[in-house]
Amino acid sequence: MPDSPDARTFRNFADLARAHVRGRDYEITVRRRHDSPIAVIAPHGGEIEDGTSEIATAIAGHEHNLYLFEGVRASRNYFSLHLTSHLFDEPECLGLISACATVIAIHGCAGAEPKVLLGGRDTALRDRLAGALLAMQIGAETGGHRFPATQVTNICNRGAREQGVQIELTDPLRRFPAAATVVEATRAALAHPLEPRRESPRVARPA
Repeated sequence: MPDSPDARTFRNFADLARAHVRGRDYEITVRRRHDSPIAVIAPHGGEIEDGTSEIATAIAGHEHNLYLFEGVRASRNYFSLHLTSHLFDEPECLGLISACATVIAIHGCAGAEPKVLLGGRDTALRDRLAGALLAMQIGAETGGHRFPATQVTNICNRGAREQGVQIELTDPLRRFPAAATVVEATRAALAHPLEPRRESPRVARPA
């Protein structure tokens, strides 16, 4: 396998595509479900952040849109293909999520303790996901960690409403049977649409 530049030097997907070959170094899967406003994506799938493709696919099930960018190199997938989330602008991914009101991005992070780190600009859904995970005895954090995912250019926030959720899973949660529990909790949180936020009633002041 030929040497490749460090993915941290890439400014966008075009840089990555110039350095790598689809079908040799990476694969892209897009599955559209036109009846669903939800897209589940794994922008660092395959051998980049292992387990994330499988979890994203299971969460999407047969109902929701799915996008996978997967590293398939024999080695050094993370080093060569990990385009950071706020620079990830792969055209097929953008084309899919542009029509989706809700985007859930599945990622893997380091850590020996089973934990989910939740970020993104859709704070209502983020908090619902945290509640569903905690109800199934999975530790979930919504703030104070290193993955806030609040940049408007973060791929999870580039859907139709410009807000989504990023789910970072430590290594133990990307393994069976814990991964199945994460999938179950996430699908449960997505099963019913969020109620729109209502403004507090205004109190009339005396003249």
